[in-house]
Amino acid sequence: MTADPSECLGDLPHEERIRSRKLASGVATIIADASGLTKADADRLERELRAAVLQTPGVTEVRIAMTAAEPSRTLIAIGSGKGGVGKSTISVNLAIALARMGRKVGLIDADVYGPSQPTLLGTDAKPRAEGEQLIPVETHGIRFLSLGQLVSPGHALAWRGPMATGALAKLIDADWGDCELLIVDLPPGTGDVQLSLIQKSRPAGAVIVSTPQDLSLIDARRAIDLFDKTSVPVLGIVENMATYVCPHCGEASHPFGSGGAEAAAKDMDLPFLGRLPLSLSIREASDAGEPPAASDGPDAEAFRTIAAKLLETVAHSSSGG
Repeated sequence: MTADPSECLGDLPHEERIRSRKLASGVATIIADASGLTKADADRLERELRAAVLQTPGVTEVRIAMTAAEPSRTLIAIGSGKGGVGKSTISVNLAIALARMGRKVGLIDADVYGPSQPTLLGTDAKPRAEGEQLIPVETHGIRFLSLGQLVSPGHALAWRGPMATGALAKLIDADWGDCELLIVDLPPGTGDVQLSLIQKSRPAGAVIVSTPQDLSLIDARRAIDLFDKTSVPVLGIVENMATYVCPHCGEASHPFGSGGAEAAAKDMDLPFLGRLPLSLSIREASDAGEPPAASDGPDAEAFRTIAAKLLETVAHSSSGG
């Protein structure tokens, strides 16, 4: 009986990823599954397989084909009608909260004119590039990319629309590996970057951040209108800077009003994802590059609650509910 040609290759590393093997006339052909691997890990898999196959007697040539299923990835845009409402802080902490709940999360700082995530995450690590593709930095259990990693601190980006949208495309098309959720922190407003994201990447949904005050809500409604007009589901509204508790007497006050974003969500028949206080501890932790969601304190619990509600609305939206 003639031996199966594949058996002549013997045991190989990463057997669980080998989908096909064949040895004929000294040429070994391997098909391996690289699904979920970063480019660096896929390259390592290929090198290790090649080295092992070359140890097989009679092998003169090795041909390896790497295949990968496209990852199922949900892109969620975090937007606001105006700046200064805490959108970037919420984006960072939601991403970390989702990761701590077991999700594989990527985070993009698409606020090309005011990137702040490197500061909020407390890292000055730079992404690598392999060919034309960026490799995100890993920290606090998430992967992230920001233009703030690529420019000198304090350097102004005087970019017109096409340059800004081109930069966003580079961040979106990076090697996100097995990330299942991609959180995109958008610039304030309803300009070129938002339109480019919607047209080219089609988010599964958007989250709107607003303070309770009327001025912020007027602009938040404009952001919601943009997503409505482009058929991107609005997954909910987060009310930030809702309450201030005096650290000395414990009295609660509402410098920006109270309940405005929740009332707006009800008026527009949108989910209200939760509220966050005007908190000295959140501000200090953020300035220090220590995201509150990465801790186990009460601030972390507030972000976890919003993250859990967000997952519910994403599931409801994707099911057509």
